[in-house]
Amino acid sequence: MPKKSAAASKRTSSKKASTPVKSAAKADAQLAEYRRKRDFTRTAEPQGGDVPAKQKLAFVIQKHAASHLHYDLRLELDGVMKSWAVPKGPSLDPTVKRLAMQVEDHPIEYNTFEGTIPKGEYGGGTVMLWDRGTYTYGGSDSQIDPIDGLRRGYQKGDFKFVLLGKRLRGSWVLVRTRRDERGKAQWLLIKHRDEYAAEGSDVTAEHQTSVATRRTMEEIAGGKSRVWHSNRTDDVEPGEEKRPAAAARTSGTPAAPTSAYQRLMARRTR
Repeated sequence: MPKKSAAASKRTSSKKASTPVKSAAKADAQLAEYRRKRDFTRTAEPQGGDVPAKQKLAFVIQKHAASHLHYDLRLELDGVMKSWAVPKGPSLDPTVKRLAMQVEDHPIEYNTFEGTIPKGEYGGGTVMLWDRGTYTYGGSDSQIDPIDGLRRGYQKGDFKFVLLGKRLRGSWVLVRTRRDERGKAQWLLIKHRDEYAAEGSDVTAEHQTSVATRRTMEEIAGGKSRVWHSNRTDDVEPGEEKRPAAAARTSGTPAAPTSAYQRLMARRTR
């Protein structure tokens, strides 16, 4: 068998070495919106951008009691966590389609956060690590590279994946439906029919504690936990519009929903 030439070996080595650099640069670009919303001279939140060299991709679901309770689904791809706010949380029932509103990419370091974000700051409220694990490509093309398959599915708006978590397992899909008036993509989170599906079940009601600490939301809010200051007081929740602080203090009645996200949540909590 002929030996690989020194020049060919050098080209191969150079290509391998450049891959992490390209991945890091892509992650930096994807985290631009996340970083724009935060002052890292004042906040303990991670800036992100470090791309770990590993094969398995992480996922996490954080239960988030902000202005409205919701679940943040985060899937690692290209050095960042692609993120969706799921107002009613995931369902194991394949007949149930759950709205998932895409938000800005988050750094991978965010996956370990459980604690509180001070009220009045961006995303202020209690955050619980509700589920976590790894995930893989869930498409039907067995010949495609799994990472490429995930990229193509995400770009196409037909994002199929298999979760390997503590509470959620099996095949799922995120289907992009449309964009709201601000250009934010709206998706549907749907469980595929497999051995992990369970019609009529309510997995979010069945599991009320953290997978990391076994604490409830009340215990996390009242106990000693990490506190992150986002220092973006003019934003409270993804999709909400700015409301002057003085008006919030003097108003005797709740403000009417002003954004698509607020109107949706108001309808779901009636």
